[in-house]
Amino acid sequence: MKIKFEKKYIMIGIIAFLVIAASICFYYLVFHGDRFSAKIKTLIVIASPILYGIILAYLLTPIVNNIESYLLVPLFSRFSDINERVKKVMRFVSVAMTIILVVLLINGFFSILIPNLLSSIRSISNQFPNYVENLIHFTDRYFENNPDIEKIFVQVLDTYSEQLNNFINNNVITRLESLVKTLSLSMIGVLKSLWNFIIGLVISIYVLFSKETFSGQAKKIMYAFFQTRTANGLIRDFRFVSDTFIGFISGKIIDSFIIGIICFAGTSLLKMPYALLISVIVGITNIIPFFGPYLGAIPSAILIFMVDPIKCIYFIIFILILQQVDGNVIGPKILGESTGLSGFWVIFSITLFGGIMGIPGMIIGVPFFAVLYAMAKRIITRHLTQKGLSAATKDYMDLEYIKGYEFVPKDNSVRKKFFKISFGKKEKKEEEQ
Repeated sequence: MKIKFEKKYIMIGIIAFLVIAASICFYYLVFHGDRFSAKIKTLIVIASPILYGIILAYLLTPIVNNIESYLLVPLFSRFSDINERVKKVMRFVSVAMTIILVVLLINGFFSILIPNLLSSIRSISNQFPNYVENLIHFTDRYFENNPDIEKIFVQVLDTYSEQLNNFINNNVITRLESLVKTLSLSMIGVLKSLWNFIIGLVISIYVLFSKETFSGQAKKIMYAFFQTRTANGLIRDFRFVSDTFIGFISGKIIDSFIIGIICFAGTSLLKMPYALLISVIVGITNIIPFFGPYLGAIPSAILIFMVDPIKCIYFIIFILILQQVDGNVIGPKILGESTGLSGFWVIFSITLFGGIMGIPGMIIGVPFFAVLYAMAKRIITRHLTQKGLSAATKDYMDLEYIKGYEFVPKDNSVRKKFFKISFGKKEKKEEEQ
């Protein structure tokens, strides 16, 4: 006897199975989330070299494409036709040039930076007693002119000195051993990350050689499992995500590099102490949107304050001017409208993703939220267009209600009249009293 399977019942069975499986996964996540997160972390640690390779290949792809488009294609087209064999040769040359260029830039950056940073740190450690003495002299002179503030400072110092002493004796000293262990484990972690980075660099080379193949396979899967219209939309969305991320991150790195150079030139002209160290701190923290400049300026200002308090004031003024120039001139020129987010949403995304992922979340939070924002905007626009309504936000700002397809604005004259009557009654009551 031949059993017949109806497609409708098969789909019902598949949907029921997926609902049950999703319910089990939800229960597991709610009541055993720690085990799930531990498994995810273990999987990420195992796959970290592959992830590093994919991320590196993704970041290096624009360099490879530009070398091929603007250098190798014009050069090779003069001597022969661009066939498959020539394309492979061009890809090999472009990838090799990209890796060599990146390695040379990293090597040159650190060969210049590390010796200067070590000398600055050594100078800070050697001159630290003198800095403390300068700070004491400065506070003594300040307290001589402000005895009331000195009295408050002494009271606060007397109140908290015993607590500070107990904290140092009971907590800091007893935890030095664990601190040493933590530092040693951190060094091991740094070495592991460096080894994973080297393996990831090798993997990225293979990914760069076959990036068109991987892209074609991904598109083929899209068109195999989705309708053509849906697949076209998904591919367009993924392309937008890629452009947003690569545009923002690469632009922010270039912007931070320029800010670091300007900061070094400015602090050198103002004869600030440790100009290179301060410029590196300001440039690196500038990668974090909005809060980054202030995160870099605070430790730099404290360092300058220990050497010369007056120069610290000059430095704060210089950093404020520099950040205004970056926010209004340099940043918009480089980044343009790569995110399309207002200031509120930038702060919101940095706060949210920074709280979830820390410093990496603060860096990638803005472009990631920009993608979510654009997706939501696209969905809302599509639904409004299907209803025959306007998708422009300005049309809804003074909207009272919609009648058919007509936008009826608020009647501000009624509101003005109401306020006039209310205030008029208030004034009459005041006159009668």
